[in-house]
Amino acid sequence: MGADISGRLLRRYKRFFADVQTDRGDEITVHCPNPGSMRGCLEIGAAVRCTTSDNPRRKLRHTLEMIRLGRVWVGLHTLRANQLAAGVLENAGVAALGGYSDLQREVPVGEGTRLDFRLTGHPREPDAYVEVKSVTMAEGTCARFPDSVTARGRRHAERLEGLARSGLRAAVLFVVQRGDCERVEPADDLDPEYGAALRRAARHGVELYAVRARVGPQRLRVDRELPVCL
Repeated sequence: MGADISGRLLRRYKRFFADVQTDRGDEITVHCPNPGSMRGCLEIGAAVRCTTSDNPRRKLRHTLEMIRLGRVWVGLHTLRANQLAAGVLENAGVAALGGYSDLQREVPVGEGTRLDFRLTGHPREPDAYVEVKSVTMAEGTCARFPDSVTARGRRHAERLEGLARSGLRAAVLFVVQRGDCERVEPADDLDPEYGAALRRAARHGVELYAVRARVGPQRLRVDRELPVCL
């Protein structure tokens, strides 16, 4: 990935901004590409890495990519989760979702809703709709989602449930952007309605999968599947 700017986190504010003191001593404002609360991931003074864009239209040249919490790097860029998921789906990284010949992105499903991927072209299975969730929060070795109330996530779970009830395949793929977790579970203490919607969707046929990514300044790769515990 080549995160070329190293420094320390000073603060994050207005959701999409963060101030970083670089290792060279400069203070820069960078784009924070994570609209969530980033609960547990905003350790002031922690080491961070940022990438640089040459796009002249951008107001901020640099993007916050990852933060080091203890001994582990945590990926903060939600788009990276979708990029990792695309690679997983294209290369049968989740065996249960293998065997499809085509992958479509940002698929409209009903009025006002898009899901991240649709898999088509399986010789025996119906089309599969997949929604990706980037996970950064952890408690011990348990990755937990969401890190704040997510009405959007609940709507996705309900939409996937409807697809599963209609005879299509529907799945949630959690991408854990840290290498210190062994399982994924819903964060019922932060958003009980999402947890309830996810369990209800699973009871009606929505498939739940998770993969773990190893994150570092020069690497970002999926290394294994994780169980989803309801």
